[in-house]
Amino acid sequence: MKPLTEQEIRTAFVNCTKGESKRLSVPRDLAERPWDELDFLGWRDPQAPDRAYLATELDGRPVALALRGTGASSWQTRRSMCSICLTTHTGGVSLLVAAKAGRAGQQGNSVGAYMCSDLACPLYVRGRKDAGVGARLPESLTLEEKIQRTVANLAAFIAKVTA
Repeated sequence: MKPLTEQEIRTAFVNCTKGESKRLSVPRDLAERPWDELDFLGWRDPQAPDRAYLATELDGRPVALALRGTGASSWQTRRSMCSICLTTHTGGVSLLVAAKAGRAGQQGNSVGAYMCSDLACPLYVRGRKDAGVGARLPESLTLEEKIQRTVANLAAFIAKVTA
């Protein structure tokens, strides 16, 4: 993924208003991010832990989503699988919900997916971050095929938000 600037990220949001995108928290360390190892940039708002965001490139243009999640609950102590990167975690997967883009979102419609709570899917897929024993199931796919699957799963989620 090519590096994105704060301004590119703020203008890429498809499911919130321009005012909301101006006020949301964008990481200050964009220059230090491992962009060549990212399929998307995901982060949590440090002031509002129930808010999360992700930004990626689709068809050569940046697209970003505002997400809502919940804090860790007692039920999250069981093993769960991220629907984006297929990494399993004990307590490290959250239901993240995105308001749909446009009129549907204004009417309260939303789409959800179970995702890695820290939104570090690209790093888990590449083995740069460890989710613990048994987190990555044995597969015959190459790393490139796993990355393509992760990108396709994310694109399918974004398509549901923008539909």
